[in-house]
Amino acid sequence: MPLSESPEFHGDEDNLFSEDNVPGTSNEELPPHLRHPQGSDYMTIIDVSGVHCRKIHYCLCPNSKPFHLQLLYMNLFSCTLESPRTAFTFAVLDDFIRDNLECGTSAHNYYNKLCRITSNAWPHLVVNRYRELLRISHQWRLLKLMKWNGFGHMQTSPKEGDLVLFCPACPQPGVNVFSTAEDDLSHWKYTRGFIMDGNFKAEHLKDRKADDQV
Repeated sequence: MPLSESPEFHGDEDNLFSEDNVPGTSNEELPPHLRHPQGSDYMTIIDVSGVHCRKIHYCLCPNSKPFHLQLLYMNLFSCTLESPRTAFTFAVLDDFIRDNLECGTSAHNYYNKLCRITSNAWPHLVVNRYRELLRISHQWRLLKLMKWNGFGHMQTSPKEGDLVLFCPACPQPGVNVFSTAEDDLSHWKYTRGFIMDGNFKAEHLKDRKADDQV
């Protein structure tokens, strides 16, 4: 139905978008898709499709896993171990890391995008889980690094330098450089260089003229 033909419009645009028509913050005044389920047995789930409030039914069998492990089996990363009330999907955590790496998107801007996806008209009414995204994203990055370096199923903790990406091009005695009587390992061609990051992403985020920023 065209906007001008809707019963709420009546040809008066000022009345439709006046402050009296802005929804309140109580659950009864929120738009239907932003209202919380009745009761307290619901969970806030953050996904690439937006922020959702859904009721969760855990397995309560005698040999059932703890609640946070049951959520992990469903690709949900809970914010707490005891009585979790908020969880992030694996997909949204991976998507945030990609946006942060390739587009330089901050956590604040990324969560604002999720609020826009949830409700483009009332993004400020979406429940705020920005601080939780900051904390969980750091934990997710660490878990990714541990998995990539073979610590996914080990009980031992990584030592200093164990999570650094191995560079086969760097000269490393005993690995790709073997000293002989004719080789001098102090020569400049065997010098190892250290940079901020391997693909220069962090260096490119630094403003050349910070005073020109508004």
